Amino acid sequence: MSSATSVDGSASKVAQRGIVGWMFFDWAAQPFFTVITTFIFGPYLVSRMTEDHAAGQAAWSYTITISGIVIALLSPILGAIADATGPRKPWIAIFAAVKILALAALWYATPGSSLVFALTLIVLATVAAEFSIVFNDSMMPGLVSPSEAGRISNIAWGLGYLGGMIVLIIMVTLLAGSPNTGRTILGLQPLFGLDPALGEDARITGPISAVWYLIFILPMFLFTPDQQRRKPFAAAVRTGLGEIRATFGELKRRRGILRFLIARMIYQDGVNGLLALGGTFAAGMFAWQTLELGVYGIILNVVAIGGCVFAGRLDSKIGSKRVVVISLALLTIATVGIVSTGPGFTLFGWLELSTTDHGGLFGTAAEKAYILYGLLIGLAFGPVQASARSYLARSVSPDEAGRYFGLFALSGRATAFTAPLAVAVVTTATGSARMGMAALVVFLLIGLLAMLRVPYPAHQPESQGRA
Repeated sequence: MSSATSVDGSASKVAQRGIVGWMFFDWAAQPFFTVITTFIFGPYLVSRMTEDHAAGQAAWSYTITISGIVIALLSPILGAIADATGPRKPWIAIFAAVKILALAALWYATPGSSLVFALTLIVLATVAAEFSIVFNDSMMPGLVSPSEAGRISNIAWGLGYLGGMIVLIIMVTLLAGSPNTGRTILGLQPLFGLDPALGEDARITGPISAVWYLIFILPMFLFTPDQQRRKPFAAAVRTGLGEIRATFGELKRRRGILRFLIARMIYQDGVNGLLALGGTFAAGMFAWQTLELGVYGIILNVVAIGGCVFAGRLDSKIGSKRVVVISLALLTIATVGIVSTGPGFTLFGWLELSTTDHGGLFGTAAEKAYILYGLLIGLAFGPVQASARSYLARSVSPDEAGRYFGLFALSGRATAFTAPLAVAVVTTATGSARMGMAALVVFLLIGLLAMLRVPYPAHQPESQGRA
């Protein structure tokens, strides 16, 4: 048995299987972000559904922008309503249905088909995925004690990366054939006779992610305890809307949380942009196909799992704030690295590289340099998000977790359109995907500087919280 103690001192007993079931939500959800948003379907849409890669990156960026606006506007409201109704699982079930249907329909996003159709499905799936995360995250304060929040959050995030990596491995070994040979990395014919020339190796990621999510979200529904029902829906809506207004008022007194949310609002823009656009940038620059992108994703996920495990221990020793700060520093360095790299050079040409292609995967020196920067990204991606989640879980009680994790989602999405919009505008204005991606460095760096002023713990006075 595991003791779950809220910040208000209340305690309850939660069976270990309930905590494991909650952690499996990340395992179920992550393949969407891994194979759809970052490594396979997004790059496929940019590089193979459009003829102009810069225009494709801009369209993808605008799509992420629209998703972010919807999420930012509705997450705090839905979180507050969920607090008033009590249970979180019904909300997760509703949005799971939307996400699963949208992902399954991505199979019909064939080369030459309507780009608007594919992008609309991405918006629906992204919004549903993020809303589900709000409600799942808000269950955390009622399941684990504050002292365990960092470890459990990072392990859950690492478990998610493991799930995403397994799906990527399935893709590159069994499903994704090379456009040149038609065979997978193991030299096998793709399962189901998938034809890479028709984009089937990338389109299959939609149905696979849908089935994966449907199966592995079940442990959370079966074993994780939910909160008791409080009010009928209509009354909960009225109460929730009143509570969200009151919560914004509370932030004037809870200045530690306010500073944290502002800092996160800035840096998460850069993190989201890097997550959504890093794979498309590599696909456009090096002409990577599904096979190369899948292997690249596997490498990053292996590193990410180790990063989360290490960060979980580090979080318990030095605190969530320091883990977030260290992670942001690594992400900033890595982003400068990838935007400074191109065929024949890195570090903006200060270091010249051989342009000889030695064949095989990542045959040029520039591709290898890109992967090295990617390793830093993999190391820091999970901890910067998982330790931010544990920071807030340590700062709120279970009864208010829905509205505060709604604000948490708001802080991650309120201005989330600005980073992809900045990338899209700069890319369009300059005609350079590299210049567009460089805009992400600004968000990461400003967010890092803002995070240095955040008190830790959240209730500690700012002058004492600079640790």
